[in-house]
Amino acid sequence: MAEVQSTVLVTGIAGNLGSRLLPQLPDFRVVGVDLAQPSLKGLFRFESLDIGEERSCDGLVRLLRETGAASVVHLAFVIDPVRNGILDAERMWQINVAGTARVMEAVSEVNRLGGRITRFIFPSCVSAYGSDLESAVDEESALDAHTLPYAIHKREADGVVCSRAEQLGECRIYLLRPHIFTGASMQNYMVGALRGTPTGNGSLAQKLQRRGRRLPIVMPAGERYLRNKFQFVHVDDMARLLAYLLREAPDDAGLTVLNVAGRGEPLAFAECARIAKAKLLRLPGRLPCRLALRAAWNLGISAVPPEALPYIAGSYTMDTRRLQAFLGSRYQQVMQYTTREAFADSFRAQAAN
Repeated sequence: MAEVQSTVLVTGIAGNLGSRLLPQLPDFRVVGVDLAQPSLKGLFRFESLDIGEERSCDGLVRLLRETGAASVVHLAFVIDPVRNGILDAERMWQINVAGTARVMEAVSEVNRLGGRITRFIFPSCVSAYGSDLESAVDEESALDAHTLPYAIHKREADGVVCSRAEQLGECRIYLLRPHIFTGASMQNYMVGALRGTPTGNGSLAQKLQRRGRRLPIVMPAGERYLRNKFQFVHVDDMARLLAYLLREAPDDAGLTVLNVAGRGEPLAFAECARIAKAKLLRLPGRLPCRLALRAAWNLGISAVPPEALPYIAGSYTMDTRRLQAFLGSRYQQVMQYTTREAFADSFRAQAAN
């Protein structure tokens, strides 16, 4: 069990997962790192650091030593470039991939200088495995992310964590590969596409939002696309899992990789569309779909990049038996939502209308 008032440093504290994690840690001193200070209650200390800059490593070393942090949860990652206002691909890579390496280097340096950071936790993503998986993948499966910069960056950052694990010394590293985050507070490519929210940064998107208009989700014609399988994980379950790892997981050094998804069976895309009450626009093949997404992106109507099409039109599920064995009798207490419940919670407000 973690000691009362043990200190944990959380990068990306202002993000959705960071804000959901904070209430789970009342017995920790939480040090938050992000670009701008969030309006969150319960932070022990906040520091503005840009991990996309090389000098941030020195700032992290100083902060870790000053606070005596025993754990680091690295959540800082650019997922939606439009929402984050970071459209430059090199800048995005510096935050996502090089930034992960900088955080790990800071942990390594602190431990070399006599500190004792015993846990490092990094959420990778199911998209690191790729977009068209023939069967449920386990943690030893190849990482074949392609096309979508976010997915490629998750694959590369995943590799950074694996290759540098031993450099952290006497530290237990948890590399998590969660499926698509869902929940009423979540906004991402898949949830946004099914909600039909005009999330672009153009004036037309704002006009459509004011009118309450929903965009259709573009999907190639063909029955097989409706049968594609998806899993989801509720963001609150992910926060509970992070808190569990900080409190109760063993302190021995080494790397643990865990696929993470909601309990129960995956959902077919047709069922996802039914729950979301989504409008489907079926086009003859992937190329017309990509062109339609490109047009909506260029017009500033949608924040779903055309490179995301393989992940919207693909089918990818994970084997989560390792997670179930790891949590044992605590599995249902930590992972409280089934895949269906986690997904449906994203559309609670629409269902009420």
